[in-house]
Amino acid sequence: ATRLPDGTDWSSMLPHGSYWKRDGRWLCITPNGHFGDVSKHAITEHADMTITVSPSILVTGGGESWHGYLERGVWREC
Repeated sequence: ATRLPDGTDWSSMLPHGSYWKRDGRWLCITPNGHFGDVSKHAITEHADMTITVSPSILVTGGGESWHGYLERGVWREC
């Protein structure tokens, strides 16, 4: 996973598996390319600038979904 600079504009093409903070909200692009807002999850920001999100992340759209975890910047599918 790649942490992008805070304030990144999500409307541009972003790499799958990236995450960033914008206007106080944590946002992500799942490994399969879905945009997600995880700001209602519990977020732990680690000293190395990675994050852990809990509980699991579920993003659906276009007939596809992604369900899994982001732990210390590493995505893991359920």
